[in-house]
Amino acid sequence: MTQHVGIVGCSAEGAALCYRTLCLEGELLLGMHAHPEVSLHSHALARYMEPIRRDDWAAVAELMLDSARKLARIGADFLICPDNTIHQALPWLEARSPLPWLHIAEVVAQEAAARGFRRLGITGTRFLVASEVYPGKLAAHGIGSVRPEAAECAEIDRIIMEELVRGQFQPAAVAYLQGVVRDLKARGCDAVVLGCTELPLLMNDGNSPLPTLDSTRLLARAALRRACSA
Repeated sequence: MTQHVGIVGCSAEGAALCYRTLCLEGELLLGMHAHPEVSLHSHALARYMEPIRRDDWAAVAELMLDSARKLARIGADFLICPDNTIHQALPWLEARSPLPWLHIAEVVAQEAAARGFRRLGITGTRFLVASEVYPGKLAAHGIGSVRPEAAECAEIDRIIMEELVRGQFQPAAVAYLQGVVRDLKARGCDAVVLGCTELPLLMNDGNSPLPTLDSTRLLARAALRRACSA
């Protein structure tokens, strides 16, 4: 028996990548064409962006809780959220959640520690990069973190919100992100967190100046391990 994975979605491309990873890599643990039961519920990204822009994380939490309760009613055993930014709302909802959550930044921090990284660059939306979602989890493992410069954060945010969440993947965006990662490397980083769940659709170890920590796939793999350990 495996556990039923509930996905609380936010942006479509990141949620889709997480779902595909769960299904395709389930074979590695369970055999050909096999994967745990998976259910996904998602409100429209527009509904999330309104409270995010006004820094109202309690309202973001209510949307996540609505998804969590629906997933609990159809039998999910635990929850994951393939969206780094809205993890800022977890403190507002965890005590009221009907199910436990895996935290994406904790999963990434554990992987970084296992691989011996000591100083990570953080990329993602401007809301995520400005937050303590990653620095706190990384610090608990003795790992430092570095944010891109303000202008870089603004342009990465634009790329994510205007291109990636709409399924648009441009060579110019790859080139820009490569430049940001080179800057992070020059500032002493030994790896980079792809802290937007769409970023792995552009960047990977093959085209990045630093090793990458793919938050989307790492979260999906952690969910697979949990689901298959039942």
